[in-house]
Amino acid sequence: MPGPCALRTALLPGLCALLVLPCGMAAAHANAIATEKGSPQSYAFTPGARTVAGATGTATAPRLDAGRTYRSSLPRNGKLYYRLELGATDSAYVPVTAVPPAHATVSATDGITVSVQDATGTPCSFAGARFGAGLSPRPVTALGQRETGKAVCQGRGTYYVVVRRLDAQGPGTTAPAQRWDLEIAPVTEPRTARAGATSAPQAWDSATPEPLTGEPRDRSGGTGFASASPLGQGVWRTSLVPGETRFYKVPLDWGRQLHASAELGSATGHGYVGGALNLSLYNPVRGYVEDAALGYTGTQKPAVLAPLPPVEYANRYAVPTGVTSVRFAGDYYLVLHLSEQTADSFGRGPFAVTLRVRVAGRAHAGPEYAGRPVPGEVFTVSEQDREAALTGNTGDGAAPVMRLVAISGIGLGTVLLLVLAGWTVTARRTQRIQTRVNAQKPTA
Repeated sequence: MPGPCALRTALLPGLCALLVLPCGMAAAHANAIATEKGSPQSYAFTPGARTVAGATGTATAPRLDAGRTYRSSLPRNGKLYYRLELGATDSAYVPVTAVPPAHATVSATDGITVSVQDATGTPCSFAGARFGAGLSPRPVTALGQRETGKAVCQGRGTYYVVVRRLDAQGPGTTAPAQRWDLEIAPVTEPRTARAGATSAPQAWDSATPEPLTGEPRDRSGGTGFASASPLGQGVWRTSLVPGETRFYKVPLDWGRQLHASAELGSATGHGYVGGALNLSLYNPVRGYVEDAALGYTGTQKPAVLAPLPPVEYANRYAVPTGVTSVRFAGDYYLVLHLSEQTADSFGRGPFAVTLRVRVAGRAHAGPEYAGRPVPGEVFTVSEQDREAALTGNTGDGAAPVMRLVAISGIGLGTVLLLVLAGWTVTARRTQRIQTRVNAQKPTA
């Protein structure tokens, strides 16, 4: 049987290898991040999203259920149908995000339209999203909706979501017919338990505040709505390469008011890029709220969102999109995109971007719903959400990897020291026993 010293010699390399493993994981994670920054990352679809094929007519339209996320695709000059089964008292919101292939050629007017129709073909809503002056392929989102309390599209029954692609190249083009990926995430909102105001608030502070100052904190955004990085009040810094899109989410309670701007840092080079940086804001159901784009000559310049009212349920009775869309508490999404055209005049970067986020107003209780939204927490802000907005710790992604590294490194290091100490004590005890045995043996 091998002695303690032999056993220690045999097992020590294995334990040392275990101790080094977390460091290797951290290095691999860091290398992956460094590699990704050299080129734009692809859009991150919601994990577990169900793939569904849109139909060319209502008769075979696949059903979409609230609370689930779907993946689909849209052909050039295509129009696809999807089906909803809705009750009489719930409003329905169906955001559709179109994701063109990287480096696809697009015009300013290319994009998608989304509408909802009832079983008789009566339109309930119509919205569009286009790529704009940046001439850069990026995820764009349009929202279809069926709202209760309106003059049309009321009652229980079957409704249809119609998604159409806008493509300036037209059907006669000889270019390859690339499909655009789609992400669809239906949400339902119940009616309120008690009747409330039926007109939008008339008075709110519409002044643009002074931009926040201070040392920026690094916060790399996500690559999709589902992976958006939480963000709270403060000055935040990231970097983008041309063609890259980053997603952030700001939790807003009822009564809270958001102000945001994004500054593209200076760069060497010559020329002018229209719509070089685009800053867009979406509400908790991914409905468009506001956006700002800036032309760029290499000199630092901010894109500033227009002033928005505090989050109130009654904002839905307003007319301007920037007011009526600020109707829910929950996560509001800030989306940054740096145009691919930037590379032609100013190189591949990466380019520094500073986000300045201010959250004003006093939080208060919201309306009491008569039922439960689907998904259930879409219109609420939790203490965990508020903490994540400041710390950036969402409980998934890179944070757990680094926590695992820390925990594993400390834990295995402690175990290794304890094992070595135990071996030393055992070896000394064995040595003393062996000495006593030898002393008791008779000599020749």
